[in-house]
Amino acid sequence: MMKCVKAGGAGAATSKTWKLAKKPAPFKSLSTIPIVPVNGTLKASASTLGSGVASHFRRHGPVLPVKSEALLPQCRKASSNASANVGGLNHTALYRLHVSNGGKMVPFGGYSMPVQYSDLSVGESHKWTREKASLFDVGHMVQHRLSGPGAAPLLEKITPSSTASLQTNHSTLSCLLHPATGGIVDDTVITRLGPELFYIVTNAACKAKDIEYLEEQIKSRDISHGTVEWEVLNDWGLVALQGPLSADILQQVLVSAGVEDVDLKALYFGQCKHVTLNLSPKQSSSPDTPVLISRGGYTGEDGFEISIPPALTDVFTTHLLESGGRERLRLAGLGARDSLRLEAGMCLYGHDLDDETTPVEAGLSWVVHKDRRASGGFHGDETILRQLRPVKDGGSAPKHRRVGLIVEGVPAREGAEIINPASPDSAEVVGRVTSGCPSPTLGKNIAMGYVKPPLHKAGTPIEVLVRGKRRKAEVVKMPFVKSQYWKQAAGTSPG
Repeated sequence: MMKCVKAGGAGAATSKTWKLAKKPAPFKSLSTIPIVPVNGTLKASASTLGSGVASHFRRHGPVLPVKSEALLPQCRKASSNASANVGGLNHTALYRLHVSNGGKMVPFGGYSMPVQYSDLSVGESHKWTREKASLFDVGHMVQHRLSGPGAAPLLEKITPSSTASLQTNHSTLSCLLHPATGGIVDDTVITRLGPELFYIVTNAACKAKDIEYLEEQIKSRDISHGTVEWEVLNDWGLVALQGPLSADILQQVLVSAGVEDVDLKALYFGQCKHVTLNLSPKQSSSPDTPVLISRGGYTGEDGFEISIPPALTDVFTTHLLESGGRERLRLAGLGARDSLRLEAGMCLYGHDLDDETTPVEAGLSWVVHKDRRASGGFHGDETILRQLRPVKDGGSAPKHRRVGLIVEGVPAREGAEIINPASPDSAEVVGRVTSGCPSPTLGKNIAMGYVKPPLHKAGTPIEVLVRGKRRKAEVVKMPFVKSQYWKQAAGTSPG
């Protein structure tokens, strides 16, 4: 764990039923798994991957290697096997589990991560998540804690969210913003754990940039708001249990771990709860440390993201897999995660979001909460609030907007030009695709990209240049596939 000293005084469709060709084998335990060299070869066909993952491997390999603690001279970092560096790539605590279970390892965000597993193709894994449940290792993501009386005012300055009024054990998706421009430094999930305690998750590929940004923002903040303590939880595990069977599986795991007073039906999307697992001493050297269970995820399905203390990561994950059983629960990798998030209309930083794009341009206006629209006071507020204001009222239309696309013929990948066929010469380039793949659920080619207004309106016919040929496409609303979040507004059912 890195700990800083106190400074200064986070289109509806129904998938088809399918069957496995062979009986699943049991999961392999971590206890007898040797560490083996990383396999950096991408064996999955690019045609089966969303462009966010596939183009990342083609263009970058391991991106943004984690900078040394020179960025934070006042911090110290405990040694750990969880982030062991082999061949320039970090490992999560579950690396050996991935390799033992047929994970095809690739560089991603400075880590060696599984793109898929030998038991299921990317498409099969995608469908499995939609119909049953999948477990994703997202331990490469960066987990932070901000605490102290100055934590909420700091978050109100660097994000457009109403963190000061965020309820305890509730989360909100937000964006870290650049001063003046309002460009997105990174997208993040912010969770309030107490009156002066926040838990934040940011992207692995942005780790060095985010740490440098947060360090600067803490140093330059208004110290009259009080002290801020910042921790980066480098050694903690993070897994995402996603799919319609997730709640049943996790409820069973909690009961088997001695937790009988937690009813997951009462834990809704965007809420979280600390749970202490009563694991035996043989299973864990730290049986009384709680895990943080948050309802949500990156797939559009009902599910949970679980933050796990270092001593529990291996044993809890193995226990979860064994309790779920391979008829209900499978490991899943980056390939399925990318196609699932694209169907859900969710952004991937570095592809659909970047430092030059504002939340309004990215179709994330809803992260600018109502009271912040009135009061401002966050980085880039003049730019962002002007973009939100109608032009007739003195507002300024965004230069481009993120849209969803259905593309005829072959899939449109990142970088493909978007053309306005209604322009005078029928060839005006009005934008570019940022993510795209065949949708396993819809059986259509879906994509996201940016276009000039007013071409962002749903139903607008456009064209995409794919492999030198213009393909017909249409702007559509997102998500492409209806989300299945467990929401309180729907009573006791997903919606």
